[in-house]
Amino acid sequence: MTLFDDLTRAIGSQWTDYTEHEFVRRLGEGALPLPAFQDYLVQDYLFLIQFARANALAAFKSTSLADLEQAAAGLSAILHETGLHRRLTAGWGIAPEQLDAAREKQGTVAYTRFVLDCGMSGDLLDLQVALAPCTMGYAEIGRALAPALEADPRHPYRDWIAEYADEGFQATARAAIRRLDELGADGIGPRRFARLAEIFGAASRLEADFWQQALNAAAPSAPADPSQKETA
Repeated sequence: MTLFDDLTRAIGSQWTDYTEHEFVRRLGEGALPLPAFQDYLVQDYLFLIQFARANALAAFKSTSLADLEQAAAGLSAILHETGLHRRLTAGWGIAPEQLDAAREKQGTVAYTRFVLDCGMSGDLLDLQVALAPCTMGYAEIGRALAPALEADPRHPYRDWIAEYADEGFQATARAAIRRLDELGADGIGPRRFARLAEIFGAASRLEADFWQQALNAAAPSAPADPSQKETA
């Protein structure tokens, strides 16, 4: 068992609420409304910019070459990931300048600043645990949705699923799991573990909120209730 396994077990359904969210399920089925995916992808691009900053912070917090190498690998993977976002949004006629100028939504700000705050106020293990749901969660989702590409060669979200099912991303996630174990190798007492589980659970909930933010953006507005009259 790894520290990652212990953390996912500790937070219970909060993990599957994220990795099996309605957004993920509908994306895998190819039934996710395109506006929801578009909203998500733009916000995720903005998220990745802050995620890159968090990995740069991890490099600053590093005390060994192994730590620096892990932070550098994470940053490299994120920069590669932004290429997917730019390629897909370009297909919708969104220029890179427009993408960079997009406004961060509340859920995006809440998640990214939480991760950065964990890194600023805690140590390297705190920061890596805050980063973990994104890396490990997307790898798990990529593996789970990969069979959908074989079932439907024209799957509308093929590029996105393939990105996270790809062995390169899977290897990055496995390395991140090993790094958590290395950072915690000197021992993690009950109080320390409880704090790490709190961070991991909060980040997982914020990931689920991120999916929901995109679904909400694509939901039709509720019709006005004619029985409700305006009051002065």
